[in-house]
Amino acid sequence: MAAPKQPQKSTYDTIVIGAGIQGSFTAYHLAQRHKDTLLLEQFLLPHSRGSSHGQSRIIRSAYPQEYYSCMMPESFRLWQQLEAETGTTLYRQTGLVLLGPPGEPELEACRRSLGVDEVLDAAALAQRFPGFQLQAGQVAVLDSTAGVLFADRALRAVQEVFRRYGGTLRDGEKVLRIEPGPTVTVTTTAGVYKAPRLIITAGAWTGAFVEQLGLRLPLQPLRINVCYWREKQPGSAGLGSVSPCFLTLGLSQAPHGIYGLPSIEYPGLMKVCHHHGSPTDPEKRDQAPSSTPHPDIAILSSFISSYLPGLEIQPAVMETCLYTNTPDEDFIMDQHPKFRNIVIGTGFSGHGFKMAPVVGKLLCELSLGEEPSYNMAHFAITRFPGVLGAAE
Repeated sequence: MAAPKQPQKSTYDTIVIGAGIQGSFTAYHLAQRHKDTLLLEQFLLPHSRGSSHGQSRIIRSAYPQEYYSCMMPESFRLWQQLEAETGTTLYRQTGLVLLGPPGEPELEACRRSLGVDEVLDAAALAQRFPGFQLQAGQVAVLDSTAGVLFADRALRAVQEVFRRYGGTLRDGEKVLRIEPGPTVTVTTTAGVYKAPRLIITAGAWTGAFVEQLGLRLPLQPLRINVCYWREKQPGSAGLGSVSPCFLTLGLSQAPHGIYGLPSIEYPGLMKVCHHHGSPTDPEKRDQAPSSTPHPDIAILSSFISSYLPGLEIQPAVMETCLYTNTPDEDFIMDQHPKFRNIVIGTGFSGHGFKMAPVVGKLLCELSLGEEPSYNMAHFAITRFPGVLGAAE
């Protein structure tokens, strides 16, 4: 159902372009701080054209990079706050099994970030979670705090609270033009809006918007196959709704990693996906791909036959999602190098959903000219050579 239309006006304190999970949380934090905020979405809500749809995402404390793991306690707290504000369950604690070769640097970094000493071998993992079959010599680390976020429900919840705080959400309005200046002017298919501050959180469409502003960011939209795999015998795989999520690190047959979630969305089907996809134009992502098999499916089938033998080796259901990747797979959260009243949040590279409450807070702080709550060095635009020259 489309967002209810709110009274038309033209001037706001802040405009946010893109009502995915990052933009919606950014708008939520602004409205919470009594900023008159307009949140623009090009598609009618709800939609499945971007990166925030679907029923489930993994949330975890374990991260190889300290600059992400340090954000997770606050992220969990803010998700719980949103649950309390809406009276809605947004999170199910399932635990997360991290799989990989012993001594694998990212696996070890995750173990340290959790502060745990226990490492499970194949026998110990099979005893605790019978559906998983580690290969000889491989190990697992358990993140007991991890679980599943109910993505569609979460997006609706944050937008609901944003409107409750007085924010304006206008969907079905495609942004046609951005004119920078002390007051930014945004022209859409339905109106012209002005604000002293603009935040762009437009996912795979962000690159085109910032090119209008003289900035070339190295963003690569990817079309991801989201695959669901059926149990060979119902209930026999030990992978039902109470089983943990999992994530592979450092497996030679899956250099980009494979992740899985328990049977929550479709009864008897486990969600198992390759953390990679094929380059795409976001305007064409709904077009049917070529009939040739995608290499991701072969990688996943091989993995499942070895590690999850209770599942069929061909997906029962396939959906799609967009990732917007940076070359280093770290986020971009920064002010435009020339127009400091324009803030950009993009490149969440398929792992940003869980941190959206903190991302929104940081983008809000950047927009208001405040000292960010976390060290932003890893998220700066200037880490990419050649983008600033285009912005002069």
